[in-house]
Amino acid sequence: MKKDKTPTNTRALDKARVLELLATKAGANKRDLARLLGLKGSDRIVLKRILKELEADGAIEGRQKKGFIKRGELPEVGIVEITGVDEDGEVLARPLAWDSNEEPPTVYVIPPKDGAAPGPGDRLLARLERRGESYEARVIRRLEQETQTRLIGVLRDAPSTGWRLVPINKKERTEYALDKSDLGGAKHNELVAAEPKPGRIAGFSRVKVVERIGSMDSPKTISLIAIHDHGIPTEFPGAVIEEAKAAQPIDPQVIAKEGRTDLRAIPLVTIDPPDARDHDDAVWAGLDDDPRNPGGHVVLVAIADVAHYVTPGSALDKEALKRGNSAYFPDRVVPMLPEELSADLCSLKEGVDRPCLVARMVFDHKGHKKGHTFLRAVMRSAARLTYAQAQAAFDGNPHAGMEAIVKKTLADVWEAYKSLTIARNVRDPLNLDLPERRVILGADGKVASIAYRERLESMKLIEEFMVLANVAAAEALEKARTPLIYRVHDTPSKEKLFAFSDFLRTLNITFAKGQVMQPGSFNRILAGAKGTPHEAVMNDVVLRSQAQAIYDPANIGHFGLNLAKYAHFTSPIRRYADLIVHRALIRAFDLGEGGLTDREMATLGAAAEHITMTERRAMAAERDSTDRYVAAFMEDRIGQNFDARVTGVTRFGLFVRLAESGAEGLIPIRSLGADYFHHDEKRQALVGQRSRIVYGMGAALTVKLLEAAPITGGLRFALADGSGDTPQRTGKSPARRPGKGPKKDRFRGKKR
Repeated sequence: MKKDKTPTNTRALDKARVLELLATKAGANKRDLARLLGLKGSDRIVLKRILKELEADGAIEGRQKKGFIKRGELPEVGIVEITGVDEDGEVLARPLAWDSNEEPPTVYVIPPKDGAAPGPGDRLLARLERRGESYEARVIRRLEQETQTRLIGVLRDAPSTGWRLVPINKKERTEYALDKSDLGGAKHNELVAAEPKPGRIAGFSRVKVVERIGSMDSPKTISLIAIHDHGIPTEFPGAVIEEAKAAQPIDPQVIAKEGRTDLRAIPLVTIDPPDARDHDDAVWAGLDDDPRNPGGHVVLVAIADVAHYVTPGSALDKEALKRGNSAYFPDRVVPMLPEELSADLCSLKEGVDRPCLVARMVFDHKGHKKGHTFLRAVMRSAARLTYAQAQAAFDGNPHAGMEAIVKKTLADVWEAYKSLTIARNVRDPLNLDLPERRVILGADGKVASIAYRERLESMKLIEEFMVLANVAAAEALEKARTPLIYRVHDTPSKEKLFAFSDFLRTLNITFAKGQVMQPGSFNRILAGAKGTPHEAVMNDVVLRSQAQAIYDPANIGHFGLNLAKYAHFTSPIRRYADLIVHRALIRAFDLGEGGLTDREMATLGAAAEHITMTERRAMAAERDSTDRYVAAFMEDRIGQNFDARVTGVTRFGLFVRLAESGAEGLIPIRSLGADYFHHDEKRQALVGQRSRIVYGMGAALTVKLLEAAPITGGLRFALADGSGDTPQRTGKSPARRPGKGPKKDRFRGKKR
């Protein structure tokens, strides 16, 4: 019997232990944690991996050289910005390094004994100490104004106050003042970028305009707010444009010379949304003629050969890596590649020769993959179809004028898909039903309507074909021992599973916390909630219990898809990760020029971290843009009542989603009435101290819209008279805990 050589500390080390330690040692760095845990040698690698996973989960935050803290908590020492004073004259501040979606905790500043009292906009380095749900800040030193960062905001000119800059960031509660000489030609209601200046005007910090972005009177400025707020690059350098304009269509005469397979006679088709700006994938399927595979299918997934145009180390390549991915907004796209490539030479246009990289996959009659090969080819799309057009053909109602060869391709694709679903159902990937909001703009650029995007079977077909091509790419490269960047999705953390279990208990649903998690475990719960009032919120809660997918050269599999190997291969026009995988395939199978270089192979880790960041940046900007469009649309409906459900519960209020449009906003806790409401984290509910009323996840309410702010994208609601479901009542008042009572109990004994 082999002796277990696993170090004791490593066996005991898990995410829960690290979180427990950070709860008492906020700000500890990796070296501190290793020392406190008694880790040595290779055991530190385990700690490094756990910290990386906790950051990806959103459970902790890395503060560069200042160490780690638990998400939702403040470090022992941090920077705060003065926001004003409360009704009792006490100085209030907000933490600067706060990137949670929840409202930051209130920070009360104890004025220094020496020197002038801090004013709005001042930034202080302070020692922070928790006092219940609030924090007390003792000033270490005042920071110079020049350390502040560039601000994006809207100019306001009021006769009583003069020029003010209103920040677009929801978490910015402080306005800034400007002299007329610092406007830079900008006008009232204009979106600008500004930088701080020394001094104050009427107690407000001064700024000066350094860039005019656009007028808020123009609907198109809404997307610009998100783009600038998140720092997404919009202008291509001159060298990049020059390379893009110099690119030429593939010459049919050199197809054989380049070693490409000629697939122009095969009727591949593209199937995309009607508003697609690029077409980087095409599909075809047919019966396998191998007698050893009766009822089997051959599937071709052809992807735009971006590597043919974007070569390693070129100006195009450097800019594409910098951007990481394209970002999509209701009125525009900020592409990873210039339009000469993204919308033209790399786009698989109908009837035009295009270079491509093809995954040829063979499946048996039950959808199990028997083999795959990769080809570098040239194709000619037989048709550009929308999801609706493809679905109509699948349903037996092809649109008039559709060519017979296209109908045949769609029929064969559909037959192949039906067999693939057999294997997919056996695999049992996570089956979330998350309706997607679609902002529809009118000819004037304003929001015409907001609706849920229709979910068609044709969309699921394309998704399944793409997933299988991505799997084939990862398997092929791993077998060839060629480094690549995987798309990985970790299993849910213990902390999230405990919170999920606590929520299920409120619905009398049992969930074993210690079980080996599989996507099917969640699917069974989702299936049980289907058709009940908790269906929508259950999908939300399951989603929140998941880790975030990331890019990584080390493979841990993809939990949500229930796959052991997975990489992004199918969208190189809009994702740099896919371009890396294309280059890896070109190198591994000797498919010509443009393969992965030794230098790229040596820096895959850094590239993976960078493109994970740019992906999250784009997602946040897209979400913020949609929120602002929704707020602009709702401005004319202030005062109206809406049916809604609670989708989030925090210590400062309820997040609700409107049934009609999917618009989301906040009911502040102060709007729930005169009672003191206690935040019960396990039940994910607000519980009345005296009334024992419970507002929990999934509760149906009727809400009144009080405020819509297009600048920040915020919506504020209140309970309407006779609101929704009758609130639950607990059998007893919640036990009062330290720091959870009224203000007079939780901060220095003073009534507020």
